[in-house]
Amino acid sequence: MHLGYCTNIHPGETWSDHFQHLRNQVPAVKAAVSPDAPLPLGLRLANQASIDLTKPENLAEFQSWLADTGCYVFTMNGFPYGGFHNERVKDQVHAPDWTTNERVDYTIRLFHLLAKLLPDSETEGGISTSPLSYRLWWPSPEARQEATQAATQHVLRVLDELIRLRTETGTLLHLDIEPEPDGLLDNVADFVAWYTQVLRPAARTYLAEKHGLDVPEADAAVRDHIQLCYDVCHVAVAYEETDAVLASLSEADIRVGKIQISSALRLQFEENFGEKINAIAAFNEPTYLHQVVARLADGTLNHYPDLTEALADFDANTHCEWRVHFHVPLFLETYGLLQSTQNNVIEVLNRQRTQPFTNQLEVETYTWGVLPADVQVPISDSISREMAWVTDMFTV
Repeated sequence: MHLGYCTNIHPGETWSDHFQHLRNQVPAVKAAVSPDAPLPLGLRLANQASIDLTKPENLAEFQSWLADTGCYVFTMNGFPYGGFHNERVKDQVHAPDWTTNERVDYTIRLFHLLAKLLPDSETEGGISTSPLSYRLWWPSPEARQEATQAATQHVLRVLDELIRLRTETGTLLHLDIEPEPDGLLDNVADFVAWYTQVLRPAARTYLAEKHGLDVPEADAAVRDHIQLCYDVCHVAVAYEETDAVLASLSEADIRVGKIQISSALRLQFEENFGEKINAIAAFNEPTYLHQVVARLADGTLNHYPDLTEALADFDANTHCEWRVHFHVPLFLETYGLLQSTQNNVIEVLNRQRTQPFTNQLEVETYTWGVLPADVQVPISDSISREMAWVTDMFTV
């Protein structure tokens, strides 16, 4: 089992900038959490950084640094294409989406890099990616259906390349699609429905025409190369339960490519309504989307695209609970009057410990720079504490 952290916490949209942050921060993390063993890294590359790293001299320098530092790349984060720090990201984290050739080209480039970066002893690696598109960009059911069909055809182009790379290199590479609130694939239930009702049938036709594969062969290729990125924060915000999620995946014969270990904010409104609303308002920052799913008294769920809209619509008579997409530190269960979904993280890790369902785990807390000041500490210390907390979950 590989347990690493995602380098999307480190800024830099060009390779030289990002590499400088890795050199500045990673050695301290390595010394703190894995002094006697190699440290796995989940590499995040923006589009420009991925282009830069295809230059042989840059790739060779990075490979040499990994060896010298005692680190290795086991997975990559291909969700954010462009800027991810020090600017307003919000819904543009999805752009360009899977309806575009730009997303296809970027993802294939990442896979070629991952194939070269994986250690010689490793024969498998995955890249997480967006939930096809941002749902609110497509205002009607017909538009969403058209976007889903277009995105699926582009995913099949990547599938074709992964089949070719496996034939050439013997390495199993998989695209790990990550449902997110307000994505075209909003939750795992959406993902399973798309996978079984849209992707798998389309792949059977595509692979029969292109490679002459029969149905079992086509289904096996999809199962191997298109998998789920289980982001624990996103699953918790959607109020999905671990056992039910894993059962639905098993029934549909879908694999989990990796777990992104992350925690969301949670508010329960039995009391102190005003104080809790004021407390969550402190997290309403301008960089990232912080989707809110509210559980109402009648059991239904209301979706809000960001904290601003949720705060404006709060109703103490009907709102029982909020879950907020904000990747808060794993090791904290409460934030004053606010809670986290740490229990969901513990539940997933306990299931992984006793009944493993993937071999790739990636800590993905990236919002340190926009957290309230009272929970901020130096980045390397923050990452080390996160990694140590997760490691402790596996030594119980």
